[in-house]
Amino acid sequence: MFFLWLFLFTVVALQVSALCTTIYLHRTLSHKGVEVSPHLALAMHAWLILFTGISPRDWMAVHRKHHHFSDKEGDPHSPYLLGLWNVFFRNVPLYRKTAADPTVIRKYTADYRPTLIDRIPSQGYGVLLGWAIFALLFGWLWGTVAFFTHAIVYVQLNAAINSFCHVVGYRNFTNKATNIQWLAWITAGEALHNNHHEYPAAAHFSMRRGEFDPAWPVIRTLEGVGLLRVKRHPVAKAA
Repeated sequence: MFFLWLFLFTVVALQVSALCTTIYLHRTLSHKGVEVSPHLALAMHAWLILFTGISPRDWMAVHRKHHHFSDKEGDPHSPYLLGLWNVFFRNVPLYRKTAADPTVIRKYTADYRPTLIDRIPSQGYGVLLGWAIFALLFGWLWGTVAFFTHAIVYVQLNAAINSFCHVVGYRNFTNKATNIQWLAWITAGEALHNNHHEYPAAAHFSMRRGEFDPAWPVIRTLEGVGLLRVKRHPVAKAA
């Protein structure tokens, strides 16, 4: 029973991390297709700091630069320029290289609105508290195993979006990104990447029959309870 709860907690935590990434970092901050309440923004920011170590402003800058130079010179992680396996296995250092450039941060995040968490110094150490939470719940050994399993899988799922979802899969539209539906199921819809590159500001990533964006019902539920507002409604489905 202990290992079942350990597994379920890790899977649920991974999906919450994916939802915070797609709803807050991606659809809200980067593309303005969704607007979240200050309370939800604070909660999602806190989760990401604790369990992924991501700075929302850095993520926003890197992602916007990716769209600006998508699969062209200047793209931080194009598999066409850097190689599919290189992007898949070195996604973190490629991300950090771009995020470390203050000119990139200033250029692509002028509209970023800080949360209260941004006032806390040394946010990168937040993952130590996230690690401690796993350890308190499951003991240092298995809590550590679960925490780093979550971290590694989260990183590689995001790396898969940046690499495989520009090379492998199908396309509804003529941009170079691709859709991989089975991967979309475990990345909160992010792997419907061809659709997203065609309509970056759309709050809904599925565009045709048979596609499912797992974040969409969550978005509609949050909208129903007043924690979120959809600003860019789904576009017409692709042929």
